[in-house]
Amino acid sequence: MKYIHRFSQGLHMRQVDRMLDNISNSSATLSKMSMKLRSVCVRSMRRLRKKRGQKVGGLNICVHIYESKFRHRRKYARGRYGGAWRRKSWVFGMVEIMPSRKPVLRLVDKRDKTTLLPIIEKHVKRGSIIHSDEWRAYSTLSERGYQHHTVNHSIHFVNPLTGVHTQTIERAWANFKTEVWRLRANRSEKALKKHLIYIEWTYWLGRRHRQGILGKLLHDISQFYH
Repeated sequence: MKYIHRFSQGLHMRQVDRMLDNISNSSATLSKMSMKLRSVCVRSMRRLRKKRGQKVGGLNICVHIYESKFRHRRKYARGRYGGAWRRKSWVFGMVEIMPSRKPVLRLVDKRDKTTLLPIIEKHVKRGSIIHSDEWRAYSTLSERGYQHHTVNHSIHFVNPLTGVHTQTIERAWANFKTEVWRLRANRSEKALKKHLIYIEWTYWLGRRHRQGILGKLLHDISQFYH
């Protein structure tokens, strides 16, 4: 129970270990506990996707979209790169700005129109305001029922004429990457996918639960281990 409480606070395994909280004398045990809890969150999020779908935005609601590379970071620049990066190295993200800031994160092979547009149409409601850079894969979004506005990142962080920017999702990427790298959850494609789903669970289910992340975590544990 102590570890579940620490986990819900966002404390990482080594932080818990250093607190000498008498949870476990073995870092391997803590690692297994962490994997079990993340698996519970992943199953819960997948159930949500199947039952209700996972859509962000809506009429006049702003969504930022952006791609970012989650390349495996080698400790002290030594060791091999993770096998996942031979094939899939980009994560495509869509974040609803207000009121929820809920993210949708997908590992993709390519950043072309054929790959990204179906993901957008599946997860972003028609009529949404979409802010993006001027990547050519997004060029037909206005024709597909979205209010599409862009900023040229090679010149400005914020479009000086319209005020359009993608800084919300860019800041989110920094937070997501820090968490992934700290847990070394990007060593393989499978591990990265699970951690991206766990991040989604935090925003879609954990923070929205009436008893917070801890309450939602205990609820999901009871659902899957009753």
